[in-house]
Amino acid sequence: MATDLVVIGLGHVGLPLSRSAVSAGLATVGYDVSGTVVSGLAAGRSPVGGVLDAEVAVMLDAGFHATTDPAVLDGAQTVVICVPTGLTPEGLPDLSAVEDAARVVAVRLRPGMLVVLESTSYPGTTEDVVRPLLEHGSGLRAGEDFHLAYSPQRIDPGNETWTIRNTPKVVSGCSALCAKYAVAFYSRFVDHLVVARGTREAEMAKLLENTYRYVNMALVDEVALFCHETGIDIWDVLHCAASKPFGFAPFRPGPGVGGHCIPVDPRYLAARAESQGFAFRTLAAAHEVLGRMPNHVVDRALALLTDVRGRPEGARALLLGITYKADVADVRETPARPVAEGLLAAGAEVYYHDPYIAEFTVGGRSLPRAENLRDAMAQADVAILLQDHACYARDALGQARCALLDTRGKAVGGRVTLL
Repeated sequence: MATDLVVIGLGHVGLPLSRSAVSAGLATVGYDVSGTVVSGLAAGRSPVGGVLDAEVAVMLDAGFHATTDPAVLDGAQTVVICVPTGLTPEGLPDLSAVEDAARVVAVRLRPGMLVVLESTSYPGTTEDVVRPLLEHGSGLRAGEDFHLAYSPQRIDPGNETWTIRNTPKVVSGCSALCAKYAVAFYSRFVDHLVVARGTREAEMAKLLENTYRYVNMALVDEVALFCHETGIDIWDVLHCAASKPFGFAPFRPGPGVGGHCIPVDPRYLAARAESQGFAFRTLAAAHEVLGRMPNHVVDRALALLTDVRGRPEGARALLLGITYKADVADVRETPARPVAEGLLAAGAEVYYHDPYIAEFTVGGRSLPRAENLRDAMAQADVAILLQDHACYARDALGQARCALLDTRGKAVGGRVTLL
């Protein structure tokens, strides 16, 4: 059977994309360099929280399979690259996974094939990085012999309202014909497509979307810091401001930002701008503010422990919710990690409760996990609500016997301290 689609990278983007394509009736195969991911999928186990094991079983029944063999690319009509784009240890864009994927595709590229990059990156990645690798490795020309496109992913983990099907999707191509082929492909399982003028515009749009959130999160966090210093109730401020039906988009403060997109994408924009002699001063300011938030939480928690025990050394600090997002099993770049590091450095005993995460390591040290929330809070000197999981009921938190530092504005009670 001919393969309609090969998805390269079966993580938080590639696997949901594969699920949507399979549901639409496309003959879909997944390619990943991780043998663990591939073998897990073959056994019906999903490697990401956004796709259930039961959904993987449905995909397998429909003919989907995953492999580490690049020969699966032979004869594919469309290849979509969904590999991670992270940062180097120096904080610079790391496109090594994209480059490796492009080289793999180049060896097996054939005339008429559509290649789409979905990985988030800076403007120019498709044209200046992926295209030369494909053309040099295949001897074919983009826009003439094969079709090259860019379509940024818009997957929101845990969001049951907006899916791949009903979320408008930006598509672009290296030529008008490339864009036309990309539209024809995505229209098979996406309801509304938005065609960008070119790949750079589409790449920039993705960075703008997440940078907008990054900057506004920093603004609200800094307002929260100011309100703490001046005795103003930040949560009431936000309640009042959000009542305006125009000109204001509500954001809420927290212990820091996490996930793969928000902490990373602005760095791609800043690095690209710096390479061209342009300085994004707003991004630098936002980065500084957001970097302060975990330390602010640590300072507030240590102050509570000092009030409760006289000193933080030996005190028991319970972290409630260590994922980067509510009700999502993902700890990538979670602010819980620097918070835990700060508490451990002060001599506190740190443990956590999170129904989504079975193991959590900080600085090479595995933190104890509490199974029962009520018992854990009864044993703690201070509990810190880091993530607003649905399991953390407002009333139950407010009735806790221990001191509670609430970074999400959820709890009420005599022993509750708000961020």
